[in-house]
Amino acid sequence: MINFTHLYLGIFSLFVSLLSFLNIIYCYYFKLYINIDNFIFIFIVSLIIGSIVFFKKKNLKKISIYQKIFSVLLGYISIPILLSIPYYLIINNISFVDSYFEAISGFTSTGFTVFNNIKHLDESLILWRSSTQWLGGLYFLISIILLIDIFDQNLKKSLTNFINFNSNETIKQCFKISIVYLLLTIIIFFILYLSDIRSFNSFNLSLTLISSGGFLPVNNLESIINNKFKEIILSLSMLISFFSLFFTYNLIFFRKRNTNFFSEDLYLGFYFIFLISFFFLFLNIDDNFSSILLAICSSISNIGFSLNIPKDLSFIFLILIIIGGSFFSTSSGIRFFKLFLLFRFSINELVSHSKPKSLFINRLPFFNFNFSNEDFYKYFVSVIIFILSLSILSLLLTISGINSEEAFRLSILTLMNTVNSYTSGINYFTFYDLSIFSKLSFIIFMIIGRVELISILIICKKFFFKT
Repeated sequence: MINFTHLYLGIFSLFVSLLSFLNIIYCYYFKLYINIDNFIFIFIVSLIIGSIVFFKKKNLKKISIYQKIFSVLLGYISIPILLSIPYYLIINNISFVDSYFEAISGFTSTGFTVFNNIKHLDESLILWRSSTQWLGGLYFLISIILLIDIFDQNLKKSLTNFINFNSNETIKQCFKISIVYLLLTIIIFFILYLSDIRSFNSFNLSLTLISSGGFLPVNNLESIINNKFKEIILSLSMLISFFSLFFTYNLIFFRKRNTNFFSEDLYLGFYFIFLISFFFLFLNIDDNFSSILLAICSSISNIGFSLNIPKDLSFIFLILIIIGGSFFSTSSGIRFFKLFLLFRFSINELVSHSKPKSLFINRLPFFNFNFSNEDFYKYFVSVIIFILSLSILSLLLTISGINSEEAFRLSILTLMNTVNSYTSGINYFTFYDLSIFSKLSFIIFMIIGRVELISILIICKKFFFKT
């Protein structure tokens, strides 16, 4: 019997070999032979590792949720080791810590980088950086499916329009997710390409946008997005990773639609419209709303990069980054839907004390969803854990020599897996010169930012919500 953890990591090792194979083809096609041997090496290594476990007889017994959690966590630690090899072999005088930092930043779709000048990188390596984000976004989505049985029953109901939660069909459902993820990537690529963005930049940006990543194929976004039309197109493309992965799919392809499926996306739509209206009416100071729109979409989807905007607005955008987007998307954040329900629950509790004879039901307006108190306790614990993690990381960064304001902002971005830019007010921060202690702190909390809200629900269910 193959251990499930080995099987799970082996499958993604095959994905790494696929990405390296695409880089080999790219190098041959554009005659970039100088780095091709390194990609051939990573292709062979990842293919051997993946094949050893994938092509054996997969006679797995039922696995516990705790083994699933361990598999997901181990993947976030081990897969970036493979992804870091091209950086270490191709770039002169780069340490393993820096290589691993770049790989972790890509795989967690954060976007922090140790490279001060992207123009100095070979195009094949730029493509590799973007590919690591794409793979990390897919890994995050499949990890959600893998651990879906520990989430709220209402979330499971809202996804049954597309997903069968029978454990025997997990691989099939993951395959479906991969297909949808790939199709949306292709759609974003053609949208950007048709808007007159260079094909190489369009392809790299499509890998970044679908994964809510932060890597750019150039030093400055202004060199690619140089007019208002492109700003609007890029902004709308970012929304694909803000809404649910299956929102577009179900909207177009499903004839018999379960309206409950669209519950979260409907509220996210109201939230987005409110933000657009608020910024347009009150914060459109320089009459440059296309740049503000880009910053809004970039913040709520946890992508992070934007054009030049007033620094006075950075704190508002940090709040939007913390709130985040849809649960079943590649965006991070605490999630708007959970915060909305937690706020509604709090209001009901306050009103119930002033009107003790009245009955208040925690029901989702417009949809047939009732939420139990246990769900709201989980949401509350998620907020508490975020505040605790934010405090710890801010303290560690301050101890390492980063000033307190930058440490606080960087801690938010790290936990929300969002790149630093004008939206956060620290667009010129350099990671290359940081100490090893600082880089390791970022690495640990970039991983925590991706898995914490998953693992904390399990911990709460096991220790605090026993029935």
